[in-house]
Amino acid sequence: MPKNDVLATPTSHVAPTRSLWLLGPALVAGVAYLDPGNVASNMTAGAQYGYLLVWIVVVGNVMAWLIQYLSAKLGVVTGQSLPQVLGARIRRPWARRAYWLQAELVAMATDLAEVIGGAVALNLLFDVPLLLGGVITGAVSMILLAVQSRRGPRPFEFVIIGLMAIITVGFVAGLFIAPPDPSGVVGGLVPRFEDTGSVLLAASILGATIMPHAIYAHSSLTRDRFGSATAHAPTEAARTETSRIRRLLTATRWDVSIAMLIAGSVNLSILLLAAANLAGVEGTDSLEGAHAALAAGLGPVVATFFAVGLLASGLASTSVGAYAGAEIMHGLLRVRIPLLARRLVTLIPALAILGAGVDPTLALVLSQVVLSFGIPFALIPLVALTAQKRTLGAWANRAWTTAAGVTASVLLIALNGALLWLVLTGA
Repeated sequence: MPKNDVLATPTSHVAPTRSLWLLGPALVAGVAYLDPGNVASNMTAGAQYGYLLVWIVVVGNVMAWLIQYLSAKLGVVTGQSLPQVLGARIRRPWARRAYWLQAELVAMATDLAEVIGGAVALNLLFDVPLLLGGVITGAVSMILLAVQSRRGPRPFEFVIIGLMAIITVGFVAGLFIAPPDPSGVVGGLVPRFEDTGSVLLAASILGATIMPHAIYAHSSLTRDRFGSATAHAPTEAARTETSRIRRLLTATRWDVSIAMLIAGSVNLSILLLAAANLAGVEGTDSLEGAHAALAAGLGPVVATFFAVGLLASGLASTSVGAYAGAEIMHGLLRVRIPLLARRLVTLIPALAILGAGVDPTLALVLSQVVLSFGIPFALIPLVALTAQKRTLGAWANRAWTTAAGVTASVLLIALNGALLWLVLTGA
């Protein structure tokens, strides 16, 4: 029986250089965890509540590791994306369309956050009007998508990973100049809420951390990179395929671990930077205000790093989001629209909001709340499918992996339910 649990020790040796070449899909999917919605949610949480929600960032990142690994495993073993598997399993056309609709709305909320974040960054750096900044962000994302369409997954991965490096430097640099209070960080690891606003921001952080489109996209990215696999191949072919899948899953565990370590560290750095330097400072409830406060308190260099990181975040994540949206449509509706054409259509809502003068930071935070409500629709099927032997064969989850996935699902759904109740009752 192959070792199929996410915590199992690898049973096959993989040469370091070959393993290194297998890395990449998780790093691309991990950019979704560093989008402008994350920046807005974590920055707002740190500025308004100090270290209170540190535990949410940590817990969210731990759950994200498991979830992204399961998504990648589904793509490696079946050679299909999660939307493809669901499209084949959901027999009734109306049910498939309804599922696609909610996934599409989540993808649009994602796109909204990413385009707005890029527009705000261009405004901060070059005083570009927000609407024009949204157009520029969309245009650059189209160029990146053209690289993926024409050159394949590997060059696209290199570009996105390069942008991830810029994001990391941009958001972590400030901590070296103004480090957080260690006792405050430790105190923030104790799970608790303060009021309705802290629950709202907790749901927003989780929506930005565990993003539905990243769950859909990761299985697709591994499929595109590694091709088809056969979980039920006969005799000699089965032995060869088992060895291949084991090697890919070993590399995938490293890939996901590296990606989540980077994403978690950057998200925590954003919250800690705000908690240490912006708590109680007036006007920091917006990205523009936070940028101004950083410039006033830590100097223009740190503020510029922050804006550059925000720009790289918008450019990288909007490309991955558009890729995920195209895969959702193809897998569920069995309709494939050219990536660039789809990019043009999904750009319209974000540009409309920018043109209407809606507060960008408010739009970013609320978009993350929308994402948090889309999590169960992606997460529950993922855990269920990866637990089935008829789907993954010998690579199906072990009992404890499924239990961890169910626990994460219950916690996320419970928090979203509490948020909905508080909002509806006006509490």
